Amino acid sequence: MEYRVIKNNDVFLMTDRHGDAVGGDSPNGLYMRDTRFLSRLELKLNGKRPVLLSSAADDNYVAAFRLTNEHMEENGELRLWRESVEIVRERFIYNDVLYENVSMTNFSTRTVAFELEVRLDADFADMFLVRGFQPSERLGRITARETDRRHWRAEYVGCDGIRKETVVAWDAEADEANENGEVRFAVTLAPAEAKRIRFTVAPSIDGAKPAVAEPDKALAELRKSYEQWRNGKTKVASDNPVLDSLFERGVRDLQALLSDFGYGPFPVAGLPWYAVPFGRDSLIAALQMLPLDPATAKGTLRMMAAWQGEETNPWKDEQPGKILHELRSGELSKSGQVPFAPYYGSIDSTPLFVLLAAEYAHWTGDLETVRELMPNIERALEWIDSYGDRDGDGFVEYYQESSKGIANQGWKDSADSVVHEDGSFAAAPIALVEVQGYVYQAKSRLAPIAERLGLPELARRLAEEAERLKQSFDRAFWMEDERFYAIALDADKRQVRSVTSNPGHLLMSGILSEERAKAVADRLIAPDMFSGYGIRTMSRLSTGYNPMSYHDGSVWPHDNSLILLGLSRLGFVSAAAALAGALIRAAEKFEYHRLPELFCGYDDSLGYPVSYPVACSPQAWAAGTSVVLIQAMLGLEADAPAGRLTLRPWLPEGVNRLTAADIPVGRGHLSVELTRTREDSQVEVRILANTSGCRIETAEPARAKED
Repeated sequence: MEYRVIKNNDVFLMTDRHGDAVGGDSPNGLYMRDTRFLSRLELKLNGKRPVLLSSAADDNYVAAFRLTNEHMEENGELRLWRESVEIVRERFIYNDVLYENVSMTNFSTRTVAFELEVRLDADFADMFLVRGFQPSERLGRITARETDRRHWRAEYVGCDGIRKETVVAWDAEADEANENGEVRFAVTLAPAEAKRIRFTVAPSIDGAKPAVAEPDKALAELRKSYEQWRNGKTKVASDNPVLDSLFERGVRDLQALLSDFGYGPFPVAGLPWYAVPFGRDSLIAALQMLPLDPATAKGTLRMMAAWQGEETNPWKDEQPGKILHELRSGELSKSGQVPFAPYYGSIDSTPLFVLLAAEYAHWTGDLETVRELMPNIERALEWIDSYGDRDGDGFVEYYQESSKGIANQGWKDSADSVVHEDGSFAAAPIALVEVQGYVYQAKSRLAPIAERLGLPELARRLAEEAERLKQSFDRAFWMEDERFYAIALDADKRQVRSVTSNPGHLLMSGILSEERAKAVADRLIAPDMFSGYGIRTMSRLSTGYNPMSYHDGSVWPHDNSLILLGLSRLGFVSAAAALAGALIRAAEKFEYHRLPELFCGYDDSLGYPVSYPVACSPQAWAAGTSVVLIQAMLGLEADAPAGRLTLRPWLPEGVNRLTAADIPVGRGHLSVELTRTREDSQVEVRILANTSGCRIETAEPARAKED
């Protein structure tokens, strides 16, 4: 990873591997609410950039950079012998304040003197501007820059009328500081002497300034909050160190990506570009997190309900009952130059909202939260059946109405992601294959919950609608010659006959017959789809395939995780084990064993997965894949309202023992140990603890389906 990023709640800092944000065209900086409050944070020694020794941000909330000086001579005279001074930059974010310690130690045998320079700037750029968007109107302006020897300050008033401010302070008097953000310290160090300068960066909006705490106390409180959250969550231990590391990394990343917008814990989509509320991404991440932290699903549902569409607004692609796609709060959104405050151009957020509500109820038995959300759920169901199904054919389809919205409104939202055999792009309205599966799963899984809530008429209607969809779906989407499903139907109801990963999501939904599910599973792990590191987004044999593309041949971990859930649920153990093993092997090659947003779809014969150059990392639903891996291996399904848990365990090659402890499910927790027997490679299950209030049914996976 060519950048280092740390985040806490609504603030994140992205720098290069040296720890610098250098200004100019670099996207690095300190961000809060879609605004870059610090565009330059650069350290120099005697006017030169220090030499990088190491850097790490593996804790997500703390980063450390170890540097030293190069050899320095001037006019033939020695200024500083190489590697004389060690510089350590340690930083963290707490309660919307960035804290940075710069420690300098003299490791030479002589007293050294040098100039430490810190360069600062704040451009207050909207995230859309950083990403290259051209504004249609004039922007705001910087109204003040001021400094003294203890602080530097900049102020900005946007075209939306909102005032923003950045204040940088330090605890040692500078020898020189100016309004341009150039701060210089003359440092003298005796042999073995160390000195430290502490900096704080406090961003604020309309005068709501964060409280700057004593740094050591702030760091202690930050560590304590992270440890408390982690201590109450699922623990995993196995005989495969990569799996253990992958799981722990995913959990830590999910924790870092949680924010609270007033409704409870909520996973933002990913860093650096999508540290904001999303519909689809956040809902799927919350679904993945059910075996880790069901409270995140609850907070996500409440957040989505609070921002549910209320009117017909083509500029925002909004209709009553629709769940948002993306919520931005920067200057361009607030001033109406882009339609993202919020924007509703997502075809799958609304069915995923209903689906998550149903799965949350099954997992936890918390019917009261679903009862509280029922008005929002019923409005979402009404949107699915009316606005979602534009032509009344029983399928949900999308069509972009906003002039600055998104054309393709499924999870593969790039312009070239829905392509015909002849290479032409499908015309909207477009009905995506996986979305029909989401609708089916949402309705069929919600029906028994509605029954328990005393809504028998709604339960009956949902079950009937789900069955009608199941009957019509197969006729419309099945490609007999490919023994697979088309990615979509276009505006003329023609099949878009690309072979893609999208139909893999159907496996978890229940919409497929056993025969069709078997055909889908077989194709997904065939060589044209399976790279050895995961399932590609598009077959190598399809028109448009490109292993370097964003959606047409790459591998997305979250995509694979939803497929894995379905493979495990339906008992396709060989395919599930192959896929789980592939993801573990991929993670082994990435920094921190972290699965990124996506990687290229090259075959594993290369010996390593090829990185996608601008993938988000960490990214919520990529991190959530680590949790799904454990759920899938356990074969854990919950029907907490009925007081029943089901285990259908299996283990992939390279994993012979797995313990999952303190899984939150039902009214308590479950701890399970799986062990592969040497005699017949079967998996034995031992229940270590069960306070869920549910009885446990243990069954062998339905291997017969693979015959």
